[in-house]
Amino acid sequence: MTYETSDSQVVPEAGRTAASGHRPRWNKVPELTVYFWIIKVLCTTVGETAADLLNEKAGLGLTGVSVLMSALLAVVLVVQFRTSAYRAGVYWLAVALISVVSTLLSDNLTDNMGVPLETSTTVFALILAVVFVVWYRRERTLSLHHIDTVGRESFYWLAVLFTFALGTAAGDLVSERLRLGYWLSATLFAAAIAAVAIAYFALDLDAVWSFWIAYLLTRPLGASIGDYLSQPTGDGGLGLGTVVTSALFLTVILGTVVHLSVTRRDISEPEHPESPAA
Repeated sequence: MTYETSDSQVVPEAGRTAASGHRPRWNKVPELTVYFWIIKVLCTTVGETAADLLNEKAGLGLTGVSVLMSALLAVVLVVQFRTSAYRAGVYWLAVALISVVSTLLSDNLTDNMGVPLETSTTVFALILAVVFVVWYRRERTLSLHHIDTVGRESFYWLAVLFTFALGTAAGDLVSERLRLGYWLSATLFAAAIAAVAIAYFALDLDAVWSFWIAYLLTRPLGASIGDYLSQPTGDGGLGLGTVVTSALFLTVILGTVVHLSVTRRDISEPEHPESPAA
C-alpha cells in the first residue's frame, strides 16, 4: 500500500514553471511504499550503530569523525542535487549518512559541549518548525509528490536532517528520563507510530503531518533497535556489537535498494514526463 501525502494547495505546474524559469523535473524522492519505511528504519538503526562504531574504531575522536562524515554527506548531497530524477542508491546513501551525522551532532552537543538534552531537543524542534513554515510560505505545499525543484529539494533535505537530529535528541531524552531500556523504548516508539497510522487511516489526520510525525518517530525507534542489538548483555542488549549490527543492516539496506533499482517500484511518474529537466 502506498502512503500518500496531501496534494492540497499545490501551485499549478504551468504557473510554477513560468515563475521559476525552469522546466519541471521528475520527482526527486521515492513513493512512500512499505519499502520506504523498511529502509528508513534500517537507515536509522545503522546511523546509531555506525556512529558508535566510527567513534570507537576510527581514532579521530568524536569531532574528527563528525567532520569527516559531514564532508562525505556534503559530497553525496551534491550528487543528489545534480541528478535529474530519483535514484535509489544516491537517495538512500544520503539518508543513511544524514542518520550518522545527526547522531554525531547530538553526541557532540551532549558529550563535548555539555548541552542538556532538553535544550538540544527544544532547539532542534524550533529549527524544524521554522523549516516547515518557510517551506510552506515559499512553495504553498509540503507535498512529497512535488519535490521537483531545487528549492523544494533543499527544504526537503533540511527537514530530513532536523527530523533526524530532533529524533536523536528526543529519543535519548525519553530513554534517560523513563529508563525503559532498549527493548521497551523500541516498543514505545513503535506504538506511537502505530497510533499515527491509526489517526491517519481512521481519523483523517492530515497526510503531510502524519508522514512527518511518523518519519520523526522512526529515528528513536531505529536507534533503540540498534542499541538493543549492539550493546552488551550486561547493559540490556543482545551483545552483537556495532560491527556485526552495522554490517547486518547495511547488507539488508543494500539488497533492498538494489531490488528497488531493478524493479523501480518506488518511482513516481512526473506530471509532464515529456520534459524532465537535465
